[in-house]
Amino acid sequence: MKAISKQLKDNTLFPIENQLIDSLNLTSLVHHFPEQQAVLAKINTLDSKLTQHFSSKIKLQPSLTRQLVSFQANKAKPTYRWYKYKEAFSASLIENLLLKYGFTSDRILDPFAGSGTALFAAKDIGIDADGIELLPVGQQIILTRKILETKFTKDDFAAIKRWASEYPWRRSSEKIPLSTLRITDGAYPRQTLELIELYMKAWQRENNKIQSVLRFALLCILESISFTRKDGQYLRWDYRSGRRQGAIPFNKGEILGFDKAITAKINEICHDLEMGLEHRELFPSKVMKGNIRLFCGSCLDIMPTLSENSYVALVTSPPYCNRYDYTRTYALELALLGIGEEEISRLRQGMLSCTVENKAKDLLKINPNWANAIAAADNQELLQAILDYLEQEKAEGRLNNNGIPRMVRGYFYEMACVIYECARVLKPNAPLFIINDNVRYAGVSISVDIILSNIAENLGLYVENILVLPNGKGNSSQQMGKHGRDPLRKCVYVWRKK
Repeated sequence: MKAISKQLKDNTLFPIENQLIDSLNLTSLVHHFPEQQAVLAKINTLDSKLTQHFSSKIKLQPSLTRQLVSFQANKAKPTYRWYKYKEAFSASLIENLLLKYGFTSDRILDPFAGSGTALFAAKDIGIDADGIELLPVGQQIILTRKILETKFTKDDFAAIKRWASEYPWRRSSEKIPLSTLRITDGAYPRQTLELIELYMKAWQRENNKIQSVLRFALLCILESISFTRKDGQYLRWDYRSGRRQGAIPFNKGEILGFDKAITAKINEICHDLEMGLEHRELFPSKVMKGNIRLFCGSCLDIMPTLSENSYVALVTSPPYCNRYDYTRTYALELALLGIGEEEISRLRQGMLSCTVENKAKDLLKINPNWANAIAAADNQELLQAILDYLEQEKAEGRLNNNGIPRMVRGYFYEMACVIYECARVLKPNAPLFIINDNVRYAGVSISVDIILSNIAENLGLYVENILVLPNGKGNSSQQMGKHGRDPLRKCVYVWRKK
């Protein structure tokens, strides 16, 4: 163990305190029950062995800042800043990756398209991009941006600007009731709710393109005008809502009024569109012509329908294995789009398993061709040791949620199937870039990066690099309080099709 640590230090891959090797933090073993220690030691040994296998590939990358590998860098970027999609990576990251690896044309794929950052970043440098997205929120963002960039006329643009200056919803007495879910009931101040419903009725006087943009603008401001804030696994409620949530009352700060928020958003959209039009008029030779194609649904259903050897690169960030339930955190948006309780449940089960409410999927029933992918997960020793440990913790009543073992198992097995499909649809030698976090449950740090990389090796991919952010990701306060501080790697994987 000391020899491996010394080698990694000499290679300056990653500070030892940020646990390239010591992913389980052996000093914390004393906090576990005696029967756990042998299992944790086995996991640690397997983790160290697999880390050594990839030691020449794991590289600290100072340029990969948290701002670049998150939505933060999009906040000031025209068009990307319209909707705060917290799970997104930055457009600058995608531009840097594609240009660094020499891509200026052809077609790429993002099987977890989210708000479409990879698609639009690729399009802006002249690359065609296909995306797959399950949640209607992401679909709406992508489709509306496509309308604005390809189908909007000067008359449409002028009509949108009038909405920001004339407040047509204030001249209406008719309303369209806003759909609600159990989780969104009472989410807005009474006057705000009334104005939302007036606004929704007023937009019906416009053509379909303008309606889409006005709906999108409303989608962008829902959190800021509500009593809620997205907070990881759930919506946190401000004390002014009247809902009790936790022992300490939560104050989200200023809750924007509807008129102020919607006009600011419409003006922001118009400003960014004007900048884009000026650029196209001043530099017509530099206008890129990449096209975007969106597939709506689960990548587990759609990827098997795509042709082999179709893409020169794949860029994506799958849901992390972190218990985040996007159907809850984006509940306000889903309610606005008319998604009901039954559809919410269907969407939740259709997602890649990343929440404790995900049920086990019959992967071979979905696609019999995934036998090799399932075998690759079955034969991954570190993964199987972790799953055995979590099942043992469940049996002993030491997990805070008994759905954790099922979720972790589902996550890796489903990702194995996704990796299989990625290898199938990529052209020979084409790269695959994946942004992902490692996670921790019941005191065991799960090295998602090297487990998935090892599975990828067995499914026709070559691991070129595992690029590590210089600052490790923190744990939950509950995990740190019980098991000690144990920073987790956040990485960009660079794989290639053999």
